[in-house]
Amino acid sequence: MLILASDTSLPILSAALLRDAALLGCVALEGKSSRNEKLLPSIDWLLSESGIDRREIDLFAITRGPGSFTGVRIGLATMQGLALALDKPLCAMSTHQAIAPSHGRATIVDDAGRGEFYVSVFEDGREIVAPHLAKEAKGIVVADYIQHHNVAAACARRAAEIVARGDGERYRDVTPIYVRLAEAEARLTK
Repeated sequence: MLILASDTSLPILSAALLRDAALLGCVALEGKSSRNEKLLPSIDWLLSESGIDRREIDLFAITRGPGSFTGVRIGLATMQGLALALDKPLCAMSTHQAIAPSHGRATIVDDAGRGEFYVSVFEDGREIVAPHLAKEAKGIVVADYIQHHNVAAACARRAAEIVARGDGERYRDVTPIYVRLAEAEARLTK
């Protein structure tokens, strides 16, 4: 199975291409600014360097947050558009689920700003506590993880696990996971 995955929810934008368990290529770029200008060229580069036509892709995988509000929307729209145009399935998961190890219990912690953290808990790669805000938490710190791992590659591997166990339909939801209101929305409610 050929999987194209991306993550645009974090400060490092990533894209990866996997065939079965083999990583064919991946990209990681500063993504805080101009994600919309970097994602499609990154995907095009991966495909051309691998000599793969986009019509060969069997599955698209994407993270849906929590993370950057704009980044999440850009990634979801791009991958959903590609999947729709090529009539291929899309597997969307939380950014934390992409990062969570496949075995054992793990807490994923990401800086949410404003002195808070996004926190999720997983057991054997399956979410048992959904992303929520916390003032403090211990676990796998996303900022440390992205220094050594490609989140899109992790997302592709998790998508392969999901499809292999027959759960693909449960991961078609492309609703962004924001956890809290955007800064502008929070101001409007005051």
